[in-house]
Amino acid sequence: MSPKIVLISSALLLGVLGGLLTFLPDEMITSMGIASNPISTLSFQLLGALYLGFAMLNWMVKGSLIGGIYNTPIAVGNCMHFAVGTLALLKISYILQSHSEIVILLTIIYAIFAIGFVIIFRTNPHQVRKVT
Repeated sequence: MSPKIVLISSALLLGVLGGLLTFLPDEMITSMGIASNPISTLSFQLLGALYLGFAMLNWMVKGSLIGGIYNTPIAVGNCMHFAVGTLALLKISYILQSHSEIVILLTIIYAIFAIGFVIIFRTNPHQVRKVT
């Protein structure tokens, strides 16, 4: 699995989610059927800022070696985010009555990224054979 493809696609996903949560928090809140108040708006904006930060990090390191001893914090941070996010989404998908199809889709996407970053962490960079 190419680290560059995983980093670019995760940067795009997190960038879109971060942009929506940062710049349209009230619209996102009301679309979920939650009562909008200053605390929920602030929470969504802060979550969006975190997503945008991760998106920028992934975008900026897309050309670097990732995995093994190279940029390990980036691989581990992404792996942790997507793995824990997958578990949280799995838990809520059993409870949620409305918007369950969106949560299930997001759970699948998060699981794919979690697996991708585990593979990147465990197998990259590939060992280069010396030609003699």
